[in-house]
Amino acid sequence: MIQQLHRFWRHASGYRRCRAQLGALQLLVLDVDGVLTDGGLWTTESGEVIKRFDVRDGLGIRLLQQAGVEVAWLSGGKSGATEQRARYLGIRHVLTGVKDKPAALTALQASLGMAAAGTAFVGDDLNDLAVRPAVGLLIATADAVSPLRRRADWVLDRNGGDGAVRRLADEILRVRGDWRRLADQGWRDRND
Repeated sequence: MIQQLHRFWRHASGYRRCRAQLGALQLLVLDVDGVLTDGGLWTTESGEVIKRFDVRDGLGIRLLQQAGVEVAWLSGGKSGATEQRARYLGIRHVLTGVKDKPAALTALQASLGMAAAGTAFVGDDLNDLAVRPAVGLLIATADAVSPLRRRADWVLDRNGGDGAVRRLADEILRVRGDWRRLADQGWRDRND
């Protein structure tokens, strides 16, 4: 019970501090393995890597894109499944096989003409902590490693691969005032 209260307090206080920055967000950068997936990998006999993506996260990404937020993926892994899912969702900036996440993120921001203050990054592990100086908001999944959760501006209340990105997308849309219209009128495009 005490752990649940601490998790709620961390989530609520982090969210209150981030509200204004979420409203002004221009670029949302997502780690893939452990954020958009649960971190598990399945390998077929032929060596093909299979990943499970949450369809609710996909719709959240599409809603953010529609609201004018640029969404990019930045991953140390490279499997083909990530690139295929990104193509399906219309993600224009997919950086995979990245060894130096801060350098890749800074180069992406420069190419898009976006500043660190307008950038949020969602991660789950130690290699994601390294981007801290390059972003205005560092966000961690609920199941992220403890050093990242401690340094994050906001710890989501959902695990990676279990709707964490959708949770964040809904909050961004609420802060921007787009949520009420969606809640009243619904979504009329495909559910990815």
